[in-house]
Amino acid sequence: MLSKVAAMGSRVPGSARLRPPTASKVELRDIHHSFRDDSGRPLPVLAGVDLVAEENQFVAIVGPTGSGKSTLFHILAGLLTPTAGRVFLDRRDITGSPGHVAYMMQKDLLLAWRPVIDNVALGPELAGKSRAGARERARALMPLFGLSGFEDFYPSGLSGGMRQRVALMRTFLCDKSLLLLDEPFSALDALTRAGLHEWLQEVCEDFPRTVLFITHDPEEAVLLSDRTYVLTRRPATVKGIVDVDLPRPRTHETVGEAKFAELKRRVLDLVWEERAELE
Repeated sequence: MLSKVAAMGSRVPGSARLRPPTASKVELRDIHHSFRDDSGRPLPVLAGVDLVAEENQFVAIVGPTGSGKSTLFHILAGLLTPTAGRVFLDRRDITGSPGHVAYMMQKDLLLAWRPVIDNVALGPELAGKSRAGARERARALMPLFGLSGFEDFYPSGLSGGMRQRVALMRTFLCDKSLLLLDEPFSALDALTRAGLHEWLQEVCEDFPRTVLFITHDPEEAVLLSDRTYVLTRRPATVKGIVDVDLPRPRTHETVGEAKFAELKRRVLDLVWEERAELE
């Protein structure tokens, strides 16, 4: 089925409505989107993207800069309505409808005037839950997220890695079954990022979610994901799909294994093939 999904993208826009959704957790079907340039002409960004994620799968999305990865997340989150195509979550059409996913953007977007405990509680608060209840739940989970003892710190007193933990904890506590993580570790140094890779896997074990994760790093994609989608340059479609069947947990030692190197090379080949076509 996955090879069939990967091969799609040439159908007439709007044909997504003709077939019922699959039993997958989330399905993007024939997503097209265009913006307007300064002269009002259409600027195609997505040109028929098809993507499927199963329940509690970790799916990575890799693609060239400017290929529309963040636009795809905005469509998933209901912040944009695609020019054509449909978004399904649990077989329900949520195209253009916000409020169904938890979305962590590239920047942590912590509120400088709120201490850690109140930054973490923000998601549940916005969902209509009591602040006291949200704080109580957040405090109980601080050790799991490596934030015990930092509850009353303000963001200015935290390292980059700690800020990302706070932002990720806030995302998890939104209690959505689908998480969108847009390059959450891109601004961190290599050692901090490696530690967060292992930590994120542990958190996903304790709090099963379906996760879509944007990255420019093929190694990060293979280390974290069950499946990696590689996008073409803009206007983007799916260049290829690499299924990652490595056992978990995956650590820094996994990176040195032959199977890991093989899968990383498959992702790299797709990325470099796309880059070569630009030259």
